[in-house]
Amino acid sequence: MLLENYEMNLPSYSIGPDIYKNIASKCSPYGKKIFIIGGKRALAAAKDKISDALTDSNFEITGIELFGKDCTYSNVERLRSMSAYKNADMIFAVGGGKCIDTCKNLCIPDDKPIFTFPTIASNCSACTCVSIMYNEDGTFLKPHFYLHPPVHAFIQTDILAQAPARYLWAGIGDTYAKYYEAEISSRNEQLQHFTALGVTLSRMCLDPLVQYAPKAYEDNKNGVNSYELEQTVLAIVVTTGIVSIFLTRDFTPDYNSGLAHAVFYALTSYPVIEEKHLHGEVVGFGLLIALLCDGQDEEFDKIYRLNQSINLPTKLSDIDITEAEFEEVMDRIPEMSDIRHYPYAITRSMLTSALTKLHTCQI
Repeated sequence: MLLENYEMNLPSYSIGPDIYKNIASKCSPYGKKIFIIGGKRALAAAKDKISDALTDSNFEITGIELFGKDCTYSNVERLRSMSAYKNADMIFAVGGGKCIDTCKNLCIPDDKPIFTFPTIASNCSACTCVSIMYNEDGTFLKPHFYLHPPVHAFIQTDILAQAPARYLWAGIGDTYAKYYEAEISSRNEQLQHFTALGVTLSRMCLDPLVQYAPKAYEDNKNGVNSYELEQTVLAIVVTTGIVSIFLTRDFTPDYNSGLAHAVFYALTSYPVIEEKHLHGEVVGFGLLIALLCDGQDEEFDKIYRLNQSINLPTKLSDIDITEAEFEEVMDRIPEMSDIRHYPYAITRSMLTSALTKLHTCQI
């Protein structure tokens, strides 16, 4: 297929222990009025630092608002109706994935500039062209895609080093899954340039984590802003975001997901997943199932050992799911949109076999 007027918009980001000092220079071309939207803990961690960075500038904060609980369309409309939003030239989205995804769904369709301030390193939302939308009951609804990512992501590592380590921990699971899902979804296909580039780059979602993630996790638990933490944050937030953009286009198959994510989204039908567990944590478990279904025994061993080393899930009980509950979703997993484009059909028998192997593996 020949491309007509094709355009690629890649993320812009800055990273460092005091990167908020660049806010004024980066944001001034877009106006002066700022509406800050964030999570409660995120605002507690970053609001004063943002305000300090704007001291002696002529920026005006039109308001500060909590984003809500979930990334839902009704929550987006609640924010859109606020005068602080209507009067703002730009939005600062401060927090984790659900907050940033909510703000992207709010701003990008309105052509209102959005700048992201990730305060946890659990996912790549700050740099991507997609929002993961949820139903009002907290279950997964669908991805919502855009033509471009946020204007710029400010990744201040001193904040991330002080964040609860469980978010980095979960981000590790979500990130290494990206490589395997891209590799499997694109297998044996003639890929267009941007897809081939995305699949090749996805290797950087795995290799730095194998090398740096265990040390980064320990440093995060101790509040230490280290080289290993920075490299792990870059893999989670930036590399995965870039890969996601290359692999998700509205006129091609979606190579951006796979069985690991299908397992997660199917399991969101159980409230315990949203109540007690993080997205990447469950995706990390789902990848073990995916690798067993794909017959990648050596790669399974690698990820199983990595999960063991940092206590990511290696069995159903780690995510508070019983075998009977997993069997209930075995018919739902093959119907998930994440494996609509896959080199083979996922069947109940494959999932049963993978679960049996996982239960009996001795490493």
